Amino acid sequence: MYETVKYEVRDHVAWMTLNRPEKLNAFTTQLNKEVRDAIKSAQKDEDVRCLVITGEGRSFCSGQDLSEVDEETDLGEVLRKNYGPMMKQLESCEKPVIAAINGVAAGAGLSLALGCDFRLASDKASFVQAFIHVGLIPDSGNLYYLPRLIGHAKALELAVLGEKISAEEAKDLGLVTRVIAADHFMEEVEGFARRLASMPTRAIGLIKRCLRDSWHMDFNEYLEKEAQGQQIAGQSHDYQEGVQAFLEKRKPEFKGK
Repeated sequence: MYETVKYEVRDHVAWMTLNRPEKLNAFTTQLNKEVRDAIKSAQKDEDVRCLVITGEGRSFCSGQDLSEVDEETDLGEVLRKNYGPMMKQLESCEKPVIAAINGVAAGAGLSLALGCDFRLASDKASFVQAFIHVGLIPDSGNLYYLPRLIGHAKALELAVLGEKISAEEAKDLGLVTRVIAADHFMEEVEGFARRLASMPTRAIGLIKRCLRDSWHMDFNEYLEKEAQGQQIAGQSHDYQEGVQAFLEKRKPEFKGK
């Protein structure tokens, strides 16, 4: 199906693995396109209730493959045609998305992780704002997400200094959800993904939408957005199941509908 991505669905979880290990899963035009397509497939598939993005080998993603660009490359057009559409596809996904960061996340690879809802990091993982080292600014939505996660001052520090930080340092900053020992990393990622896949998927999507919209709405606008979201959630199968389970004093069995 794909050449630079592995994609499979099992137990309501879509697993997307960036698959250019010999290049530390660096982005090419093809990888950008296939990531975008895989996210779209996960969003459209009613059987999928969670998406996990990870990397093959020892890297999550090292950023742009520099062999694809030269001094004549219009980097603005590269963003408009490749990275912008990829990050928009990720941002519009209303299912929970986990970045399973198994190794280095650098440059646009770090941006990809920032765009996910949860970041689970191996204790062998590291994070690098690599752009400054080649005279560029962080892109692919990087400076949109980063200050929202760790604040303006720290975002500026990481972007300008470009220093590598460890998984534990990232956890202390609030950059990652949790740090997991490498020897049972994927086992814990699978457990976390199954947990999310068993939850009311539609409500999660509405939560994501409300949080995103809250950044650019005034309070009254937000309250109306909230009411609209609650109206949709209140018409779902999972709301009915949740109420019934509460009344019957049992654990709900959500279907993601």
